[in-house]
Amino acid sequence: MTSLAEEAARPVDFALVDITFLPPIPDPDKILCVGLNYLSHIKEGGREPPAKPIIFTRYPNSQVGHGQTLVRPNASETFDYEGELAVIIGRTCRHVKKEDWESVVAGYACYNDGSIREWQRHSTQFIPGKNFFKSGEFGPWIVTPEEAGDITQPHLMTRLNGVEQQHATIDVLCFDIPTLIEYCSTFTQLEAGDVIVTGTTGGVGAYQTPALWMKAGDTIEVEITGIGVLRNTVVAEE
Repeated sequence: MTSLAEEAARPVDFALVDITFLPPIPDPDKILCVGLNYLSHIKEGGREPPAKPIIFTRYPNSQVGHGQTLVRPNASETFDYEGELAVIIGRTCRHVKKEDWESVVAGYACYNDGSIREWQRHSTQFIPGKNFFKSGEFGPWIVTPEEAGDITQPHLMTRLNGVEQQHATIDVLCFDIPTLIEYCSTFTQLEAGDVIVTGTTGGVGAYQTPALWMKAGDTIEVEITGIGVLRNTVVAEE
């Protein structure tokens, strides 16, 4: 088996400018997203911390890769950003104990859980507002745990048109990654390539004055130190 170091030493096949990025896992079996998992985001919405993780799902066709265009739907102008850390599962597993969480993680990536707030608030179920076609971003690539190191230390930042709107470290999650993996693997069988999107911090557009929505022509970036920068532009739905 070729090591990562050996692969990194190989001559370059293609220049980055010649590559079209897809989501690192184009068609995962499951995308499990965590709501209200940073205290700053809970407080800005006037809510109480949840007793258990709040889990909702996204579908693969609701996301695009790095550099591809996000689509602001015609159905609503309330297109919001949520910069997050994505955890990619590396093998089939059930009933993973907290202390064993690292054994099932393949790596990490950046994620923008793009949200149509108007539709998210139609009921207590978040799913409609989280699954508009090409409304979320995933990438730019997967960084292995060995490369990432202590995943609680990186800084998570979201910038809209170059202006920072969100900033936090991963160590302030209400439910940390071991807890999320244990919880999710209890109610479902996790498969290789499944994605757990761990939640967003305060600073989303919905709670700014005035509200700050993404619109056609905008550039949105999610950066996690040691992971990369996920950058996309926004277009209007045709």
